[in-house]
Amino acid sequence: MSDRLTIDSQLCFSLYSTSLAMTQFYKGLLEPLGLTYAQYIVMLVLWEQDGVTLTHIADKLDQQSGALTPVLKRIEALGLLQRNRNPENERELQVFLTRKGKAMRTKALEINQCVADACGLGESELTDLHKNIDDLRAQLKKYIAQ
Repeated sequence: MSDRLTIDSQLCFSLYSTSLAMTQFYKGLLEPLGLTYAQYIVMLVLWEQDGVTLTHIADKLDQQSGALTPVLKRIEALGLLQRNRNPENERELQVFLTRKGKAMRTKALEINQCVADACGLGESELTDLHKNIDDLRAQLKKYIAQ
């Protein structure tokens, strides 16, 4: 009988260590853009849909909006986005890309290709892996919500 409590047999550790490796790989790619990984994923949300609320970004990234505020401030200091209060609802913070932020999207496409190449998987394999990870996250969230 094998010991199920070894570190190498833990799915959680495989996911954790792979996430660390992926983030480290991105770090080198993002340095020339002056972005951290946390800033990059916020930019991804804004490249998908500009002019969204802080709440929308937080929901999309599965984060608390308070945790994102310092990240947004740093991105704003880089001149990549602007934060504005919604004139119709002062409690709502809207986030818009600047021209510089929009222009950075082209460079991000190059990063995306580098990551795909580094994974060493074909397009269909990457798609399947992505779907499996998304399905796993959704399944786990069912248990978290209980």
